[in-house]
Amino acid sequence: MTEKLKEVLLQATKEAGAIIQQYFQGSFQVDNKEGINNLVTEVDNHSEKRIIEIIREHFPDHSIISEEAGELIQDSPYQWIIDPIDGTVNFAHGIPICCVSIGLKFGNDLLLGTVYNPMMNELFFAEKGKGAYLNDRKISVSQKTDFRKACLVTGFPYKWPNSTEHPIRVFERFILEGLPVRRLGSAAIDLCWVACGRFDGFWEYNLSSWDVAAGYLIVQEAGGVITNFDGEPYSVFDKQTLATNGHIHENMLQLIRNKS
Repeated sequence: MTEKLKEVLLQATKEAGAIIQQYFQGSFQVDNKEGINNLVTEVDNHSEKRIIEIIREHFPDHSIISEEAGELIQDSPYQWIIDPIDGTVNFAHGIPICCVSIGLKFGNDLLLGTVYNPMMNELFFAEKGKGAYLNDRKISVSQKTDFRKACLVTGFPYKWPNSTEHPIRVFERFILEGLPVRRLGSAAIDLCWVACGRFDGFWEYNLSSWDVAAGYLIVQEAGGVITNFDGEPYSVFDKQTLATNGHIHENMLQLIRNKS
């Protein structure tokens, strides 16, 4: 069963990636969702439609959560969590940091995950208990232990509740420490780049399950640590995401929570 699930996952990921690559830097319709720059393109919808078609063809009784289609709930322990284009703003502006992201849960456990950036020809894959891979090469998180030399990545939400500390204040604390912090515009790619050791840590607020499901498993299987901002075990439905190589996790928690 797992091999069939993996086969369907990779087929859906690659076909959606081909759609993205076909339209990249071309002409397509761009619309706004809630907020000024929360974009959706016709390519998001085209990619999502093909992914769901492939899943339904093989597993019509499985549940699906997808960014544009929403929840397609069935009476099944299997749940596919889909982002047809993570980094839509990048895609719409011709920036090649965007991807397809698909995670598969069974009950509470993530079984499989893929993140595919066709413009960079990078396909990340993880299977629970069997490691994480980039283009069939096994990957692992960095072994950096000196937090002062860490390279980090983050992102900012389009809307932020007034009742909680603004993410810019948290970002400022990292910058005042003299740390390099990048912002790529795709949480799924951020997580994968932690998993393969390009970044040592990542944090972000207000992500959705489709942003993180695949990347969460890829980080875990690459030997990383992922929690919420209280250091508690992570759920893909959490709104606080901290992923690191493990060695600098406590340092990042302290800065995020403003505790010395």
